[in-house]
Amino acid sequence: MGVSRQQAIQNRQLIIAAAEKLFRERGVDAVGLTELTKAAGFTQGGFYNHFESKDALVAAVMENAMENGASRLIEAIEHSKTMGLDPIKRQIDWYLSPDHRSNIESGCPVSTFVGDVRRLSAEARKSYAEGLAFNIDCLAAALAGTNKKERRKKAISVLSQLVGTLTLSRAVVEADPDLADEILKDGRRQLLLALAGD
Repeated sequence: MGVSRQQAIQNRQLIIAAAEKLFRERGVDAVGLTELTKAAGFTQGGFYNHFESKDALVAAVMENAMENGASRLIEAIEHSKTMGLDPIKRQIDWYLSPDHRSNIESGCPVSTFVGDVRRLSAEARKSYAEGLAFNIDCLAAALAGTNKKERRKKAISVLSQLVGTLTLSRAVVEADPDLADEILKDGRRQLLLALAGD
């Protein structure tokens, strides 16, 4: 007896979720198809019922991760506004926190996949680029000022500094925790000072 359409959708989502978890933890290239299917509870034959290749799965994971990340960013900005707080400052405080640094499993996909994306398929790179552009647009809309072009430039700068700071801190946190904390703390301080000076 075949599976229902709803069950097939759920099975596909299970594979995507298991793959995203593994890709976030170890990187896309470090995870093989056998491990992926085992983690999702499927056989390789079952995998091919949903995806024609690992590249197709990677593209689906990237699209899913970027969409979920964008939704969380929108929610965070709206929540800050309803609380009467500056959404950019709150985003900086959250993004450059030890909690977010250690939350690779469900943290921001922009920083999590930044090292992998250039080696992925065109479709996966496109999903990443679209998600990145959306993040820039959200940050630009949340920044103060009337000049749309200048807000976009500032949003690109802010996001670049956030991702760079977090990525460097994550890279050294096990080898040199003090340096990792210093990078987060000073990166956050410099970003907040730059925003205060505008």
